[in-house]
Amino acid sequence: MQLTVWTYEGPPHVGAMRVATGMEGVHYVLHSPQGDTYADLLFTMIERRDKRPPVTYTTFKARDLGTDTAALFKGTLEEAYERYRPQAMLVGSSCTAELIQDDPAGLARAANLPIPVVPLELPSYQRKENWGAAETFYQLVRGLADTEEPQRHRPAGEGSVCNILGPTALGFRHRDDVAEITKLLGELGIRINVTAPMGATPADLVRLGAADFNVVLYPETAGTAAKWLKRTFDQPSTTVVPIGHGATSDFVREVAELAGIDSEPVLARAGSRLPWYSRSVDSNYLTGKRVFIFADATHALAAARVAREEMGFEVVGLGTYAREFARDVRAAAKEIGVEPLITDDYLEVERAIAEAQPEMVLGTQMERHIAKRLGIGCAVISAPVHVQDFPARYSPLMGFEGANVLFDTLVHPLTMGLEEHLLGMFRKDFEFNDTAQPSHLAAESAGTDRAEAEAATVAPADGPIWVPDAEAELKKIPFFVRGKARRNTEAYAAEQGRSEITVETLYDAKAHFSR
Repeated sequence: MQLTVWTYEGPPHVGAMRVATGMEGVHYVLHSPQGDTYADLLFTMIERRDKRPPVTYTTFKARDLGTDTAALFKGTLEEAYERYRPQAMLVGSSCTAELIQDDPAGLARAANLPIPVVPLELPSYQRKENWGAAETFYQLVRGLADTEEPQRHRPAGEGSVCNILGPTALGFRHRDDVAEITKLLGELGIRINVTAPMGATPADLVRLGAADFNVVLYPETAGTAAKWLKRTFDQPSTTVVPIGHGATSDFVREVAELAGIDSEPVLARAGSRLPWYSRSVDSNYLTGKRVFIFADATHALAAARVAREEMGFEVVGLGTYAREFARDVRAAAKEIGVEPLITDDYLEVERAIAEAQPEMVLGTQMERHIAKRLGIGCAVISAPVHVQDFPARYSPLMGFEGANVLFDTLVHPLTMGLEEHLLGMFRKDFEFNDTAQPSHLAAESAGTDRAEAEAATVAPADGPIWVPDAEAELKKIPFFVRGKARRNTEAYAAEQGRSEITVETLYDAKAHFSR
């Protein structure tokens, strides 16, 4: 654990809260000191939920440490049960309470409540939020799924049944993704047995074994539980995450194979406009745009495929903060031909983006801030997110409609950037101010000059220095090729052994690369 201003993931008990909050009939009793209730704001403020998460805190204070905090936990547990009457309870400790070792699991067993109580051992100083969500869901599934009753006894001709696994509260577009994939599975004639954790009750988890297979939408959350279901009920799971037109088509074929049905009728009427848009005249100028991708593993891998195969972008950086999936991201980066970035340090991510000099960043709320400071367009494709990334409208990222949404998400930062090109063309017009920045590419300070911001963020420390006149001349080049012009000029100056880049160097480089 390290002290930081920003963090990509919270402690593991926040992941447990995401599972509990997404479900119905579950209550989480968290042994924690006063002040750890901050996590409630993540759901009520950022996700715009109309009620607080189903979490009761012991909220012990400093003076309680000299008394019996274990008795405080036991009393809080019993009071929470009497007040909320849940179908099942989770018990655990926050990162601070973990240090006093009160053993919530043993105390919960001693309380002898008449409902299932699932203890959570979440090592806060070794693991983080996504792991905590996966472990919590796994423990719930393992503790509640009925392994005794005969499974899958249905009338002949009823068709295949599946579970949808992975969506949680505070997940990036999970609500709409579930709706889109449920609709898609319905078109294939596949019935949904249980969707979990989001929307499920403990009683729903009891009958997970009745499905023929599992649809794993978010491996970070559902991967561990899906493996247990495979071992216990011999249920296969999907491996393709349906983000993008190509991946959704592959997902439909995979599901159809698991269900023993024909996928072609559904594929023939797929409603995504992404393939046509990508081939249209208006999209031609987007081809070859340099993008840097950093997100959770699921969305980073999906975005890399869409960027390369469906948009014609050049991926110049690929990384994730999800260390549990580092192997998958490294394999994808190797195939693309870039160095993988596996880190949870946002400063390291910022340095990598500045060095790569992309024309767009695909990432999290963190990368939105980084890109804004560097003057680069950015699209948010993954948690952690801001309240603006929980739109009131229907906006899935998965399925064929999700491919349409994703196309808009990737293209708008670039097409809207044309306003800066117009500012460049009409810079001397009295209606335009040279220091006024477009809102989506504004520097951190409203008065910061664009050329100074670029020079401060992308000029290599040991490379040639740009003189002011050359920076001013570079500024006249349209923004969507300016990065390439800068890189070519710096490479030319280094090759020629020039320590300074002047206006003459800029035009010498232009002539050199035009031959």
